[in-house]
Amino acid sequence: MSKQSQLNEIAAEITQCVKCPLANSRNNTVPGSGNPEADILFVGEAPGQKEDEQGIPFCGAAGKFLDEMLYTIGLSRDQVFIANTLKCRPPENRDPEDSEKQACRPYLDKQVEVIKPKLIVCLGRHSVANFMPGAGGISKLHGKAVRRPNGQVYLALYHPAAALHNGGLRSTLIEDFKKIPAILNKIIKSENQKEIKTKDTEKQKEKEIQQKLL
Repeated sequence: MSKQSQLNEIAAEITQCVKCPLANSRNNTVPGSGNPEADILFVGEAPGQKEDEQGIPFCGAAGKFLDEMLYTIGLSRDQVFIANTLKCRPPENRDPEDSEKQACRPYLDKQVEVIKPKLIVCLGRHSVANFMPGAGGISKLHGKAVRRPNGQVYLALYHPAAALHNGGLRSTLIEDFKKIPAILNKIIKSENQKEIKTKDTEKQKEKEIQQKLL
C-alpha cells in the first residue's frame, strides 16, 4: 500500500474519532496534508477557526505566514507535510489539554511512521512538549536541532500565530526558519555516510567469508 493510501486511511479514521469531547464541537477534523514522501514534517498545535471550517491545516493568517517562510527557503506546501498535535479545534482556540493530546497522539504517531520524515519541525510549545518531553521550554530550544534517542531529529520553532502577534518573535522565527535547509542537508549527509559505512562493513564481512572458504 502506498504512503498516500495509508495516510488516507488514517485521515478516514480521524474523521470518525470520538475519543475526546472535541468531537462534539468540531465542524471538520483536520488530519493534515502535503507530500507523503516529504523529508520535512511540520507539526503545529491545534486547528483554528479557518482550519475547522475547511479541514485544512494552517489555512488562516498563520498559514499564509508559514507559506511565505517556506518560499524563502525554496519550498512549498506540496513538498512538505503539515499536521497538528490535535486533529480538532479546541473551543475558542484555547490551549490543548493533556487528555486531548493523549487521545490524538496515536494518529500523529501513525503519520510519522508512514511519512518517515528526516526532520520534524515542532511549531509551538505544545508540539515541542509532545515530541521532546523534558528537553526544556521552547524559549530554550528554538532554532536548535535535537536528535532524540529514537534517532529522529526535531527542530523547535515558535508558532507562526504567536509570531504574528509579537514582533520580536516574528524576527526570531524567520531567522530560525532559515536554518532548516542546512539542518536537512546535514541529516542527509550523515545518513549517506552511515549507508556507505554499512556497505563497506558488509563488503568486508563478505570478503572475510570468501577467504575462509578458500
